[in-house]
Amino acid sequence: MTSVLLLGGTGWLGGRIAASWLASGASVTCLARGGRPAPDGARLIVADRDASDAYDAVREGEWDEVVDVSSSAEQVRAAAAALAGSARHLTYVSSVSVYADSATRGADEGAEVVAPARAGDPPDYAREKSAAEAAVRAAVPRRAAVVRPGLIVGPGDPTDRFGYWVSRFAMAGDGPVLIPDARDAPVQVIDVDDLAAFIVGLGRDAVARTVNAVGEVVPFGEMIAAARDAAGHTGGLVAVAPDELLALGVGHWAGPRSLPLWLPADMPGFATRSHTEFLRCGGRLRPLRDTLDATLADERRRGLDRPRRAGLTRAEELEVLTGRHP
Repeated sequence: MTSVLLLGGTGWLGGRIAASWLASGASVTCLARGGRPAPDGARLIVADRDASDAYDAVREGEWDEVVDVSSSAEQVRAAAAALAGSARHLTYVSSVSVYADSATRGADEGAEVVAPARAGDPPDYAREKSAAEAAVRAAVPRRAAVVRPGLIVGPGDPTDRFGYWVSRFAMAGDGPVLIPDARDAPVQVIDVDDLAAFIVGLGRDAVARTVNAVGEVVPFGEMIAAARDAAGHTGGLVAVAPDELLALGVGHWAGPRSLPLWLPADMPGFATRSHTEFLRCGGRLRPLRDTLDATLADERRRGLDRPRRAGLTRAEELEVLTGRHP
């Protein structure tokens, strides 16, 4: 039986990876802080990854696969050093945020990455991921896969970005919905379950390479149309120029009072990464509509009008629309 150790495994993506390994018949152990349960069938070992004894309980095991999703370079470095002798293969889940250039369209895995973070540097997500990648390659050369996902989407998404649109259209019904006038801007997402399945495949086959785990590039307008259709929205769309949105206090991409997935015009490369290597390594991508339907069902379960980490509240949206048309 394949023996898998997940460093994490109780959060959103980690839980999906654990469940996918379990479905394949593997024995799965999750090492995590213990604030959340492990998926059914997995063993949970509670440990603080910042502690010196974090890996004592798993150091002597024999692991066919180790998966690490941490964004702390120091945690990843310590884990890779502790488990290098017992791991047949290690997969590190990084991010396309490590790339230094967000302007070049279609860049592949050979593109330059940002400088790795050093001890004492201010927190920086991209540089931490870059340093973590380097630590993994140094500890387990020729036995490590580095996966660089783009925007991960689907049911359970804790960032609330992708789900904003399909839930907003469902909430609006026959009312108006505010969108950026950016229908040709790129959107590139990957379903969480497609990503989990891909990560399991790399571990199963002990693939040692760096791969962008990203989906097809879709124009923003096409994504909006698909989300609107999935939700059955019959109201109007109010497309507002980017400069006017910014002047009205509406931001890009993520966070409160934003229009999620809308990128600044000077970042076309961020959502147009090459996925040639992903497909070559067996990656599969479900239709966007399937992800939208599953996301909408999840949004309905969680509450369409619940507080969100990204997007405008409906009241804020209507305030913006009213303010433009007194």
